[in-house]
Amino acid sequence: MNILLTVAYDGTGYFGWQKQKNNISVQQRLEEALSALMKKNIEVRGASRTDTGVHALGQAALLKTETSIPVDKIPYAVNSFLPEDIAVTEARLVSDVFHPQYSVIKKTYRYKILNAEFKNPMLRNYAEFVRQPLDIDKMREACGHFIGTYDFAAFCASGSMAKTTVRTIFDLSVEKNNDIIDITVTGNGFLYNMVRIIAGTLIYVGMDKFKPSFIKEIIASKDRVMAGKTAGPSGLTLMKIYYKE
Repeated sequence: MNILLTVAYDGTGYFGWQKQKNNISVQQRLEEALSALMKKNIEVRGASRTDTGVHALGQAALLKTETSIPVDKIPYAVNSFLPEDIAVTEARLVSDVFHPQYSVIKKTYRYKILNAEFKNPMLRNYAEFVRQPLDIDKMREACGHFIGTYDFAAFCASGSMAKTTVRTIFDLSVEKNNDIIDITVTGNGFLYNMVRIIAGTLIYVGMDKFKPSFIKEIIASKDRVMAGKTAGPSGLTLMKIYYKE
């Protein structure tokens, strides 16, 4: 059976999603839990790599196995084997040709900013702290310049293995509630650190370091140096992955 799992996790204590030799990852903990549940060696294939400290509500992982456990009961069963900062929230059957990466049509990420005079210790692992007041209207204006299909090389960190830097952003929004600013972006795929660089660039716009229209020049330049800083990992959450089926 091909079973697609939806996985939520607090990434604070992990070296990202991807399994590694010398560091603890979310994938490793999930495979250990599934192996203990099903009493055999289990491996899963994730849909999206997330870096150290990045969180997820809608990570997806493909499980190929035979099991007597009803598919819809797998989350209940496996969660008792998982640590408190990881949970499987859904399991469903998918077709034999389903691929957790190649079947993706779009992904949504959210980046959270605490824009306040003082840090909030309760949010230290879940939001980027920015003391300087940010101009939300200018940040929202800048969002429109990202939407569309472009070569986003200027928003890609070094070390990327991507064959092409062309991506499509379907939607990008900035919302503020008291001291919390949420940047939400949906696209057909994202380059290495792309969402965090977009967030850092929008922060620069909010600080009046960049004009909203300067986004067009950054994209056209294809030069990473032109864009803003790479915002920290703690503010980033993978919200949802959308599939064809």
